[in-house]
Amino acid sequence: MSEALLWTCPFCNRHATITSDRQAFGTADLKIKNADGYRRLVAEYVVCPNPKCKRFTLTVSLFLAHDVIQREGFTPQFTDVSSTPLFTQRLIPKSSAKPMPDYIPPALRNDYEEACTIRDLSPKAAATLCRRCLQGMIRDFWGIVKARLVDEIDALKDKLDSDTWNAIDSLRKVGNIGAHMEQDVNLVIDVEPGEAEKLIGLVETLFEDWYITRHDRQERMKALVEIAEKKAEAKKSPGA
Repeated sequence: MSEALLWTCPFCNRHATITSDRQAFGTADLKIKNADGYRRLVAEYVVCPNPKCKRFTLTVSLFLAHDVIQREGFTPQFTDVSSTPLFTQRLIPKSSAKPMPDYIPPALRNDYEEACTIRDLSPKAAATLCRRCLQGMIRDFWGIVKARLVDEIDALKDKLDSDTWNAIDSLRKVGNIGAHMEQDVNLVIDVEPGEAEKLIGLVETLFEDWYITRHDRQERMKALVEIAEKKAEAKKSPGA
Protein backbone atom coordinates (compact mmCIF):
# COMPACT_ATOMS: atom_id res chain seq x y z
CA MET A 1 0.00 0.00 0.00
CA SER A 2 1.69 3.22 -1.16
CA GLU A 3 -0.35 5.79 0.79
CA ALA A 4 0.90 6.77 4.23
CA LEU A 5 -1.27 5.71 7.17
CA LEU A 6 -1.90 7.98 10.15
CA TRP A 7 -1.68 5.56 13.06
CA THR A 8 -1.49 5.37 16.84
CA CYS A 9 0.43 2.47 18.36
CA PRO A 10 -1.76 0.54 20.83
CA PHE A 11 1.33 -0.48 22.79
CA CYS A 12 3.19 2.82 23.33
CA ASN A 13 0.35 5.23 22.38
CA ARG A 14 2.69 7.19 20.08
CA HIS A 15 1.24 8.81 16.95
CA ALA A 16 3.05 7.92 13.75
CA THR A 17 2.84 8.06 9.98
CA ILE A 18 3.14 4.51 8.67
CA THR A 19 4.61 4.01 5.21
CA SER A 20 4.82 0.84 3.13
CA ASP A 21 8.10 -0.26 4.72
CA ARG A 22 6.25 -0.61 8.04
CA GLN A 23 3.31 -2.58 6.62
CA ALA A 24 2.94 -6.12 5.34
CA PHE A 25 -0.12 -7.78 3.82
CA GLY A 26 -1.10 -11.36 3.11
CA THR A 27 -4.23 -12.96 1.65
CA ALA A 28 -5.94 -16.32 1.91
CA ASP A 29 -8.72 -17.11 -0.57
CA LEU A 30 -11.57 -19.55 -0.15
CA LYS A 31 -12.24 -20.70 -3.73
CA ILE A 32 -14.02 -23.94 -2.85
CA LYS A 33 -17.76 -23.93 -3.51
CA ASN A 34 -19.67 -23.76 -0.25
CA ALA A 35 -23.01 -22.69 1.21
CA ASP A 36 -21.81 -19.22 2.25
CA GLY A 37 -19.93 -18.07 -0.82
CA TYR A 38 -16.35 -17.30 -1.79
CA ARG A 39 -14.21 -15.31 0.65
CA ARG A 40 -10.90 -13.46 0.81
CA LEU A 41 -9.09 -13.02 4.12
CA VAL A 42 -6.60 -10.13 4.27
CA ALA A 43 -4.05 -9.97 7.09
CA GLU A 44 -2.26 -6.69 7.80
CA TYR A 45 0.84 -6.28 9.93
CA VAL A 46 1.96 -2.84 11.09
CA VAL A 47 5.26 -2.35 12.93
CA CYS A 48 5.61 0.63 15.26
CA PRO A 49 8.44 2.94 14.14
CA ASN A 50 9.15 4.09 17.70
CA PRO A 51 12.64 2.65 18.43
CA LYS A 52 11.66 2.09 22.08
CA CYS A 53 8.65 0.02 21.04
CA LYS A 54 8.89 -1.72 17.64
CA ARG A 55 5.88 -3.90 18.50
CA PHE A 56 3.63 -5.14 15.70
CA THR A 57 -0.13 -5.26 15.33
CA LEU A 58 -2.07 -7.85 13.34
CA THR A 59 -5.50 -7.11 11.87
CA VAL A 60 -7.57 -9.43 9.69
CA SER A 61 -10.48 -8.51 7.43
CA LEU A 62 -12.85 -10.86 5.61
CA PHE A 63 -14.25 -9.86 2.22
CA LEU A 64 -16.99 -11.29 0.04
CA ALA A 65 -15.65 -12.55 -3.29
CA HIS A 66 -17.60 -13.30 -6.45
CA ASP A 67 -17.45 -16.03 -9.04
CA VAL A 68 -14.24 -17.91 -9.70
CA ILE A 69 -12.75 -18.04 -13.17
CA GLN A 70 -11.14 -21.40 -13.81
CA ARG A 71 -8.90 -21.54 -16.89
CA GLU A 72 -6.78 -24.51 -17.78
CA GLY A 73 -3.17 -24.03 -16.78
CA PHE A 74 -3.92 -20.97 -14.62
CA THR A 75 -4.65 -20.50 -10.93
CA PRO A 76 -8.38 -19.93 -10.31
CA GLN A 77 -9.15 -16.23 -9.92
CA PHE A 78 -12.04 -14.27 -8.43
CA THR A 79 -13.98 -12.09 -10.87
CA ASP A 80 -14.34 -9.43 -8.18
CA VAL A 81 -13.82 -8.87 -4.45
CA SER A 82 -15.98 -6.52 -2.39
CA SER A 83 -14.23 -3.37 -1.15
CA THR A 84 -16.20 -3.37 2.12
CA PRO A 85 -15.17 -6.04 4.64
CA LEU A 86 -17.74 -8.37 6.18
CA PHE A 87 -15.83 -7.87 9.41
CA THR A 88 -12.50 -6.58 10.66
CA GLN A 89 -10.82 -7.89 13.79
CA ARG A 90 -7.54 -6.95 15.39
CA LEU A 91 -5.83 -10.05 16.72
CA ILE A 92 -2.67 -8.50 18.17
CA PRO A 93 -3.14 -6.86 20.56
CA LYS A 94 -6.60 -8.25 21.29
CA SER A 95 -7.72 -5.16 23.15
CA SER A 96 -8.01 -1.65 21.75
CA ALA A 97 -7.25 -0.26 25.21
CA LYS A 98 -4.73 2.56 25.36
CA PRO A 99 -1.88 2.11 27.83
CA MET A 100 -2.82 3.90 31.05
CA PRO A 101 -0.39 5.02 33.78
CA ASP A 102 0.03 2.96 36.94
CA TYR A 103 -1.24 5.74 39.21
CA ILE A 104 -4.77 5.11 37.92
CA PRO A 105 -6.20 2.46 40.30
CA PRO A 106 -5.83 -1.11 38.93
CA ALA A 107 -9.55 -1.89 39.32
CA LEU A 108 -10.44 1.03 37.04
CA ARG A 109 -7.81 0.09 34.47
CA ASN A 110 -8.98 -3.53 34.50
CA ASP A 111 -12.62 -2.57 33.86
CA TYR A 112 -11.54 -0.24 31.05
CA GLU A 113 -9.27 -2.83 29.42
CA GLU A 114 -11.94 -5.54 29.63
CA ALA A 115 -14.53 -3.20 28.10
CA CYS A 116 -12.16 -2.56 25.19
CA THR A 117 -11.53 -6.30 24.75
CA ILE A 118 -15.23 -7.24 24.51
CA ARG A 119 -16.48 -4.07 22.79
CA ASP A 120 -17.34 -5.82 19.54
CA LEU A 121 -18.21 -9.24 20.98
CA SER A 122 -20.63 -7.90 23.62
CA PRO A 123 -21.24 -4.13 23.42
CA LYS A 124 -23.87 -4.37 26.17
CA ALA A 125 -21.36 -5.94 28.57
CA ALA A 126 -18.76 -3.33 27.56
CA ALA A 127 -21.26 -0.57 28.38
CA THR A 128 -21.88 -2.16 31.79
CA LEU A 129 -18.14 -2.23 32.51
CA CYS A 130 -17.86 1.43 31.49
CA ARG A 131 -20.66 2.21 33.94
CA ARG A 132 -18.84 0.37 36.73
CA CYS A 133 -15.59 2.11 35.84
CA LEU A 134 -17.36 5.47 35.98
CA GLN A 135 -18.75 4.74 39.44
CA GLY A 136 -15.30 3.66 40.60
CA MET A 137 -13.79 6.92 39.33
CA ILE A 138 -16.42 9.05 41.06
CA ARG A 139 -15.81 7.27 44.35
CA ASP A 140 -12.02 7.23 44.09
CA PHE A 141 -11.30 10.63 42.54
CA TRP A 142 -14.13 12.72 44.01
CA GLY A 143 -14.73 10.79 47.22
CA ILE A 144 -18.47 10.66 46.56
CA VAL A 145 -20.09 7.45 47.81
CA LYS A 146 -23.86 7.01 47.78
CA ALA A 147 -26.28 4.10 47.51
CA ARG A 148 -27.01 4.68 43.81
CA LEU A 149 -24.86 5.82 40.92
CA VAL A 150 -27.53 8.32 39.86
CA ASP A 151 -27.20 10.02 43.26
CA GLU A 152 -23.42 10.10 42.99
CA ILE A 153 -23.67 11.72 39.56
CA ASP A 154 -26.19 14.27 40.87
CA ALA A 155 -23.65 15.20 43.57
CA LEU A 156 -21.14 15.97 40.78
CA LYS A 157 -23.39 18.40 38.97
CA ASP A 158 -21.97 21.59 40.51
CA LYS A 159 -18.37 20.36 40.13
CA LEU A 160 -18.32 19.80 36.34
CA ASP A 161 -19.15 21.69 33.19
CA SER A 162 -22.57 20.86 31.76
CA ASP A 163 -21.21 19.01 28.70
CA THR A 164 -19.12 16.63 30.80
CA TRP A 165 -21.92 16.08 33.33
CA ASN A 166 -24.48 15.32 30.60
CA ALA A 167 -22.07 12.86 28.95
CA ILE A 168 -21.45 11.10 32.27
CA ASP A 169 -25.18 10.82 32.95
CA SER A 170 -25.67 9.44 29.44
CA LEU A 171 -23.00 6.79 30.09
CA ARG A 172 -24.91 5.79 33.23
CA LYS A 173 -28.17 5.45 31.31
CA VAL A 174 -26.68 3.30 28.54
CA GLY A 175 -24.72 1.22 31.05
CA ASN A 176 -27.93 0.58 32.96
CA ILE A 177 -29.18 -1.51 30.02
CA GLY A 178 -26.75 -4.26 30.94
CA ALA A 179 -26.57 -3.60 34.67
CA HIS A 180 -30.29 -3.86 35.45
CA MET A 181 -32.91 -6.28 34.18
CA GLU A 182 -35.79 -4.55 32.44
CA GLN A 183 -39.20 -4.90 34.09
CA ASP A 184 -40.42 -6.47 30.86
CA VAL A 185 -38.04 -9.40 30.27
CA ASN A 186 -39.24 -9.59 26.67
CA LEU A 187 -37.99 -6.06 26.01
CA VAL A 188 -34.53 -6.28 24.48
CA ILE A 189 -32.49 -3.10 24.08
CA ASP A 190 -29.23 -3.56 22.24
CA VAL A 191 -26.05 -1.53 22.47
CA GLU A 192 -24.18 -1.24 19.18
CA PRO A 193 -20.37 -1.58 18.99
CA GLY A 194 -20.08 2.03 17.84
CA GLU A 195 -22.08 3.16 20.87
CA ALA A 196 -19.90 1.14 23.23
CA GLU A 197 -16.85 2.69 21.57
CA LYS A 198 -18.14 6.18 22.41
CA LEU A 199 -18.66 5.18 26.05
CA ILE A 200 -15.10 3.84 26.17
CA GLY A 201 -13.94 7.13 24.67
CA LEU A 202 -15.62 9.01 27.52
CA VAL A 203 -13.85 6.81 30.08
CA GLU A 204 -10.54 7.62 28.37
CA THR A 205 -11.38 11.34 28.46
CA LEU A 206 -12.16 11.19 32.19
CA PHE A 207 -8.90 9.34 32.85
CA GLU A 208 -7.10 12.15 31.02
CA ASP A 209 -9.03 15.07 32.53
CA TRP A 210 -9.05 13.78 36.10
CA TYR A 211 -6.14 11.48 36.84
CA ILE A 212 -3.50 12.38 34.25
CA THR A 213 -4.08 16.15 34.46
CA ARG A 214 -3.92 16.01 38.28
CA HIS A 215 -0.73 13.93 38.21
CA ASP A 216 0.96 16.27 35.72
CA ARG A 217 0.00 19.30 37.82
CA GLN A 218 1.37 17.64 40.96
CA GLU A 219 4.62 16.86 39.16
CA ARG A 220 4.98 20.49 38.02
CA MET A 221 4.31 21.78 41.54
CA LYS A 222 6.75 19.26 42.99
CA ALA A 223 9.44 20.42 40.57
CA LEU A 224 8.95 24.04 41.63
CA VAL A 225 9.20 23.13 45.30
CA GLU A 226 12.40 21.19 44.62
CA ILE A 227 13.88 24.20 42.82
CA ALA A 228 13.08 26.42 45.79
CA GLU A 229 14.60 23.91 48.21
CA LYS A 230 17.81 23.68 46.17
CA LYS A 231 18.10 27.47 46.08
CA ALA A 232 17.58 27.60 49.84
CA GLU A 233 20.33 25.00 50.37
CA ALA A 234 22.66 26.91 48.06
CA LYS A 235 22.23 30.05 50.16
CA LYS A 236 23.35 28.09 53.24
CA SER A 237 26.50 26.79 51.53
CA PRO A 238 29.86 28.46 52.22
CA GLY A 239 30.62 31.27 49.84
CA ALA A 240 26.95 31.74 48.86
